[in-house]
Amino acid sequence: MRKLLSILMLGLVLFIAACGTEGEAEETAGDNTEEAETTSSDSAEEANEESGEKQTVTFWHSMGGAGQEAIDEIVAGYNESQDKVQVNAEYQGTYDESLTKFNAVAGSDSAPTMIQTFEIGTMSMINSGQIVPIQEFVDADNYDMSGLEENITNYYSLDGTFYSMPFNSSTPVMYYNKDAFEAAGLDPEAPPETFEEVEEVSRAIVESNPEMKGFALQAYGWLWEQLLANQGALLLNNDNGRTDTPTEIGWTEEEGKSIFNWVKNMVDDGTFANYGTNGDNMVAGFLAEDVSMFLQSSASSRDVIDNAPFEVGIAFLPHPEDKERQGVVIGGASLWMIDGKPEAEQQAAWDFMKYLQTPEVQAQWHVGTGYFAINPAAYEEQIVVDAHTEMPQLKVTVEQLQATESSYATQGALMDMLPQGRKVMETALETVYNGGEVDAAYNTAVEQFNAAIEQANAARGE
Repeated sequence: MRKLLSILMLGLVLFIAACGTEGEAEETAGDNTEEAETTSSDSAEEANEESGEKQTVTFWHSMGGAGQEAIDEIVAGYNESQDKVQVNAEYQGTYDESLTKFNAVAGSDSAPTMIQTFEIGTMSMINSGQIVPIQEFVDADNYDMSGLEENITNYYSLDGTFYSMPFNSSTPVMYYNKDAFEAAGLDPEAPPETFEEVEEVSRAIVESNPEMKGFALQAYGWLWEQLLANQGALLLNNDNGRTDTPTEIGWTEEEGKSIFNWVKNMVDDGTFANYGTNGDNMVAGFLAEDVSMFLQSSASSRDVIDNAPFEVGIAFLPHPEDKERQGVVIGGASLWMIDGKPEAEQQAAWDFMKYLQTPEVQAQWHVGTGYFAINPAAYEEQIVVDAHTEMPQLKVTVEQLQATESSYATQGALMDMLPQGRKVMETALETVYNGGEVDAAYNTAVEQFNAAIEQANAARGE
């Protein structure tokens, strides 16, 4: 019991810490980032050299645990690298909490200079009228975004415009217990790739060890969206809201039900570990060897690998056997420039954003947290090479991202009701986890999801 409690607490910390182009383009990105370091805060310097005072930038973020430690270290490094700008990083709670606080102070002197907001908050930020698209700074500075990771920047580009700067990006992966695989007579180097193979492996795990369940899937809307996209399915119509405002769901009944039926099969088999919406307990259950496989953000990889009392494997997200793998949608958050701030303050924030994209900083961020490097040149840094040699699992997360087929499905959906939509799917998943019928849970979810879309459009007068 004492061991389990300790692992539960460890899992909680881990979960909180988690909530390529080549040639000319990469070379250009290197030039951009090198220039950003060597000419640190040129615009801010011009604005402040007369007064001799540092330009203050207030940076709101939502990184707790190891993520916050990494951010604090990076901010300290930036502040020490030059004497013209002082960035103050301020933790504001979860993404939802931070966004609520921002909406309360937007347009006032209490608003931050820049804010980190989760990817599904993109349309809410655009529609707020309180931001300045970073495209304005990109154009004015001739900054080349093409050298950054394409499968990350694709999400944040809308109609050829970048509204925010990608920062902490992750995708879900499958974690599995290699020792448990060996004990069950399975090849630990050949993890399951399809829904059907996951079911088969889960049965083998439980047969070899009745005390261990085969598979766990947190009732989390983000994970459901990813399993949908990996089939090439759209979350919203009108090309995931990228060519026109969505009016209804974009997936088919076959695509949507496939995920529910997959879980229902394992529930009926007695191989599914039901942690509901509690990701903390799911991670803790894996570390306690109560379950052999689970899906979660790649941002958890470093800590899970470091702290598991067994060898951890990381694999690509599974897909139905009758579908080709399409890849994953980028998750995480980006950085937004807030409108209404003095030009010198915005220029200082822009300089800091560019600093964050340098290979050295992105290498530090990737190794320290498990998040992807926005600038793929970071993977050539020695600190990353060493980390990938020591923990090749980290490299699998990058390979999955870079193997993703670019499409409207894997670019991800854009609409301001997405947080509500995720809650709808979480309720439906929990219903199935607890023995409910797939058809009823699915039909209710579709009805509520479409209603949320309709209500969002009506609120905007569309």
